[in-house]
Amino acid sequence: MQRDAAAERTKRRDLCITPDVLFQALRVDASLNCAQNVGTVTQPADKLSASPAADTAARLRAAGLGAFFRPSQVEAAGITREQLRTLFQRGTVEHVGRGLYRMGDAEPTEDYSLAMACARVPNSIVCLLSALRVHDIGTQAPAEVWLAIPHKARSPRLPELRLRIVRFSGPAWTLGVQETTFEGVPARITSPARTVADCFRFERLVGREAAIEAFQDGLRQRKFTIAELSRVEEFLPSRRLSAALDMRSI
Repeated sequence: MQRDAAAERTKRRDLCITPDVLFQALRVDASLNCAQNVGTVTQPADKLSASPAADTAARLRAAGLGAFFRPSQVEAAGITREQLRTLFQRGTVEHVGRGLYRMGDAEPTEDYSLAMACARVPNSIVCLLSALRVHDIGTQAPAEVWLAIPHKARSPRLPELRLRIVRFSGPAWTLGVQETTFEGVPARITSPARTVADCFRFERLVGREAAIEAFQDGLRQRKFTIAELSRVEEFLPSRRLSAALDMRSI
C-alpha cells in the first residue's frame, strides 16, 4: 500500500505545470503562429470596415458630376439606381426634387438655384436677368431663374424653383453663348454683349429701364464694346438696341 501511495504522489508531481513550464509553452505556441502567418498581410481596421457603399460614393465623386445630378448621369458613371438609393439612405446624397439629387457634403453658394436649374434642364441657356447677375452688370436681383430653351421644347416643371422661360431658335441658340459651370454643373450662358442685346429684344419682359441700365453699366465696366453689340444686333436685329447704339455714336 505504501508503495502504491508513493507512486501516486510521483505521478501527480509530474503532471503539475509550473510557471516556467507554462511560459515556455506559450513561447512555442507564439512561434508556431508566426510561422503560419508568414506572407499574410494584416488589413488596417479602416479598410476592414470599408463598405461597398463607401466605394460607390468615392466613384460618384470621381465622376465629376457637380453638386447636382440626375439618375441618368450616375448610371453613365457605372452606378446603379439601387446603389444610388443606398447612398440616399446613408445621407451621402440628398433627393432635392423630381429626378434630381445633390451631394450631401456640397456647400451651397449664391449659384445654388442656377446649378439646380441647369442640372434639371440641361438643354437650356441662362439668359436675361439671371445672366446679368452672373456677369455683374446692372443692379437687377431676379427672384426667378431665367432660362432659354429650344422653340419647340416642353416647358420644364420644377416646383422647387421659380423659373422664367423664354424661347430661342435659329442663330439665337448659338450666337454669343458661352460654356460655364455652376457649383460644378455644366451650363451655358449668354455672353455680356448678347445678354444686353437680349434685354432690348425682350424689353417687354425685363423692362426698358433694366435694358438701358445694363447697356450703360456694361459699357462703363467694359464688359463689352460697341462693336460687339453691333455684331449681335446684325444677326439678331432689335430696333431698340439699334437706336441706343446710334445715340451712343453721336
